[in-house]
Amino acid sequence: MAQLNIQRPTGTKDVVPSQMYKWNTVEGLVKSHAEAFGFKEIRIPTFEDIGLFVRSVGDTTDVVQKEMYSVSATGDEGYALRPEGTAGTIRALIENGLINDGLPQKLFYVLSCFRHEKPQAGRLREFHQFGVEMAGTKDPRADAEVISLAKSILDAAGLKNIQLNINSIGCPECRATYQQALREYFKPSLDEMCGTCHSRYEKNPLRLLDCKSEICSEIAKGAPVITDYLCDDCRTHFESLQKYLTAMGIEFAINPKIVRGLDYYTKTVFEFISTDIGSQGTVCGGGRYDGLIEELGGKPCPALGFGMGLERLILTMENQGVEFAEEETCDIYLGSMGDEAALKAMQLCRELRTDGVRAECDVVGRSVRAQMKYADKVKAKFSVMLGGNELEAGTAKLRNMETGEETDIPLDDNFAKVFNAMLIAYQLSGEEFDNVDLF
Repeated sequence: MAQLNIQRPTGTKDVVPSQMYKWNTVEGLVKSHAEAFGFKEIRIPTFEDIGLFVRSVGDTTDVVQKEMYSVSATGDEGYALRPEGTAGTIRALIENGLINDGLPQKLFYVLSCFRHEKPQAGRLREFHQFGVEMAGTKDPRADAEVISLAKSILDAAGLKNIQLNINSIGCPECRATYQQALREYFKPSLDEMCGTCHSRYEKNPLRLLDCKSEICSEIAKGAPVITDYLCDDCRTHFESLQKYLTAMGIEFAINPKIVRGLDYYTKTVFEFISTDIGSQGTVCGGGRYDGLIEELGGKPCPALGFGMGLERLILTMENQGVEFAEEETCDIYLGSMGDEAALKAMQLCRELRTDGVRAECDVVGRSVRAQMKYADKVKAKFSVMLGGNELEAGTAKLRNMETGEETDIPLDDNFAKVFNAMLIAYQLSGEEFDNVDLF
């Protein structure tokens, strides 16, 4: 039989243990900040009815037209892997009656999303997204609050050269006037534009501003801007948002070309952009979608939120030399010589782990030398080697793997307690461990 050579699918990535500490850093960061702002975690299915995304994301978007993964099984049809987190979260909010609880509802999630795109730096076919959704307020203070949360996360991550761009794409009423102005502008150049833009011209001319084609992008540079067409309510909302951001000390630039890639947005849209990850510079984007809940079958209820790609966040942190939280390693390795010592090592390992210590012992049957090499590989902070002499004496030598310092430690019922106290002293003192009175 020929040997299989199966590799991971194009556009996906393995996160191996040596890189996991970076993910633990950013996931812990986003969750702690979301909770500090009063958001609560929600988990939703990986796949949904495809109609959910067509209805919410929009049938003229690249996501629906080109990028969604459909899934099926015997007896099932019409499902798709989620391309983003908002639609499923809003569906869950409606279906589980959260919309009837106290408002605003403030939810966050960390999940995987799927889009069939050309893989490049910062853009994968399976990617991970942190997102927040706030439902039940149309006040511009909510917009400022959500933007402030995103800003606090990026600041806490230690990122530099991050620009906040904001825009308003109006409400359905004033946007209709703007869409007509766009049709009039693009009509003379329509024959030069791509086939996708031809279909968007009638259905959703706002998408013409978001085309990635070089020819279409060049034509779009002179297009009318939405801020010239805002109604009084949308203009007041946008001006109020700017006042709140200014009051909070959050710098921003107004970019009338931002429309975002999904159809559900209304009024406020925003992006945080980095210059350090190439063409895929948007590390966070979001805005308001006041009609989405009603569109998906709920009662009229304004809402807003944002999504933050974790791969792009990590990539930006790496490119800027930001330090991640240190990888957690083995606290103590218990080596053994002989069957009785192996039994004792297993017993002590059990007690240490119950006490919250990261402990390992030999489960392979290695020699003493090989066990010590393994202790080095797992970056154990301390090691103990148990043999007949240690069992008979009731004490063993606890070795600091960094300094080589050795300290006697009793092999009795207090072993775990004594080691834990010693470990805390070590963590507090760092390199000055030699000067700490442990016992």
